[in-house]
Amino acid sequence: MMKIVIALGGNALGNTPEEQKELVKVPAKKIAELVKAGHQVIVGHGNGPQVGMIFNGFVSAHEKNPKSPLVPLPEAGGMSQGYIGFHMVNAITNAFHDEGLKNHEVMYILTQTIVDEQDPAFKNPTKPIGPFYQTLEEAQTMNPGSTIKEDAGRGFRKVVASPKPLNFVGINQITKAINAGATVIVGGGGGIPTVTCPKSGHIYGVDGVIDKDFALAKMASLAGADYFVVLTAVDNVMINYNKPNQKALKHTTKAELEQYIKEGQFAPGSMLPKVQAALKFVEEGGKAAFIGDLKDLEAIIDEKTGTKVTLK
Repeated sequence: MMKIVIALGGNALGNTPEEQKELVKVPAKKIAELVKAGHQVIVGHGNGPQVGMIFNGFVSAHEKNPKSPLVPLPEAGGMSQGYIGFHMVNAITNAFHDEGLKNHEVMYILTQTIVDEQDPAFKNPTKPIGPFYQTLEEAQTMNPGSTIKEDAGRGFRKVVASPKPLNFVGINQITKAINAGATVIVGGGGGIPTVTCPKSGHIYGVDGVIDKDFALAKMASLAGADYFVVLTAVDNVMINYNKPNQKALKHTTKAELEQYIKEGQFAPGSMLPKVQAALKFVEEGGKAAFIGDLKDLEAIIDEKTGTKVTLK
């Protein structure tokens, strides 16, 4: 039996509630098959389209009716976790039933990810969030207390930091639930960025977007997972992508990937963070990380496809 953490992309879940309700059945079936094969599975997911839909919806409502409140990004992230979690718990529970796994339980844990308020990312927010505005003044009015930047000639937009994950609120209980045999869904959208007040010791959410692959790599390490699997829309990690000498990586090591990163082989905001998250996991003691296509999940675990990353 292997303890496996799976990272699903938010785009794999569609852009509307109806799309998501249907699309989530695909990973649910794959997860049920892994559990039936004897593996212990922890699932995480992105939430980019979903949190954008929620955040923008409240902005639009406020524009129509000023009495309708603007909702801060941490709260919008919490709402997205609940909305996605509702569909995922139902889909995986139903998939377990169909596979005859009637005693296996699924639980969704709203995740707050602890970050350092001194993280350099907070001094240079770069992640755009929410709608575009024609003027700086309009953007500032609709996003009080936020950093606003002009976005590639398309207008002004709120931007937030992308700090590195350090730990998770309630990590001991999360790991207990995992070790007790539940299929736990955790780390949604990288979790809600949360800092600790140095004076009071109280926690509170802050504006930010945590890379979900980094967050789930950290969760995998803390949970003592054997494997960390990043599911994306490609069969393998590629070097020399879209060039005549393009090559699929089948099995690669820390040293090889670090050299490829120096060469600029992986696109920032796309494959680069997935590769870096895989490296982080094996550096922190994981047996192997894998990157591949959702449709091939079982074959990835069986090392028949996908890219395998190991320390050496």
